[in-house]
Amino acid sequence: MSETLRIDKWLWHARFCKTRDVAQEKAVKGHIRLNGHRIEKASAAVRIGDVMTLPTGGKVVSLKVLGLGLRRGPASEALLLYEVIPD
Repeated sequence: MSETLRIDKWLWHARFCKTRDVAQEKAVKGHIRLNGHRIEKASAAVRIGDVMTLPTGGKVVSLKVLGLGLRRGPASEALLLYEVIPD
């Protein structure tokens, strides 16, 4: 079984959300797609290589998960967790 992390924790580690509560809310409201499927649970599993689409900064961004992260570190560390997929 491959290593996974809850989507709310990943969003928080990658600094897409200021708190885990905000990340949980985005997930539960169905604002996130993971590998083309709408997510409605904060406990959805994220794996390295997954493709995620989410609203951020007034636009919708697609990205590939490159790492899971062990903590919410500085922004420079968060940037290593994903790669933005150009439109």
